[in-house]
Amino acid sequence: MKAYYLIPLLFLSACSTTPKLTMRPQQPPGTNADGIRYPEVLHAYHVGRYADPNDDLIMHEQHVVYRVEENTRWNLHPGPVDGNLPALPSRDAAFAPAPVNDAILAEVNSQRLATTEIMMQARILSAALAQFQTALQQTKTNIQETLILRASVNAMKQRLDALESAPGQLPPPPISSTNEPPDSLSP
Repeated sequence: MKAYYLIPLLFLSACSTTPKLTMRPQQPPGTNADGIRYPEVLHAYHVGRYADPNDDLIMHEQHVVYRVEENTRWNLHPGPVDGNLPALPSRDAAFAPAPVNDAILAEVNSQRLATTEIMMQARILSAALAQFQTALQQTKTNIQETLILRASVNAMKQRLDALESAPGQLPPPPISSTNEPPDSLSP
């Protein structure tokens, strides 16, 4: 029986201990140093013997000089999509594929239908405008001809009135703009 009393004591002692918290540094998910920054670009130059330009008493022996051509910098290009990170949108939306769902397809189709209807109406309107232009030109020529005819009718009326008012008198001969000899048979 003594063994039965010891079992609950073992459970109580196990609950009273505090767990030790261990902290381990974690790497950010999916970070790769190669894709985040560009490395420096170094070039080695071989220099032969030369006299120091600042002091004529100093001569340098041949050696290698290392020069940093480009410093390290951030890689700002979008990288490959990692499983943990959401996909970044492309820089230019014109080259990205359009999102497709039923509402967008219906709207695109209705816009296409409206565009074709507008283009057909524009063709009809341009044909009607061309007909109107030809009718307007014809009307202008008709008005000019009417004015000429009216002027000639008015001139004839005046001559007729002059003839009717003086029945015994002959109208004056028309003035000729050319130097034609008078006709011997004319009255």
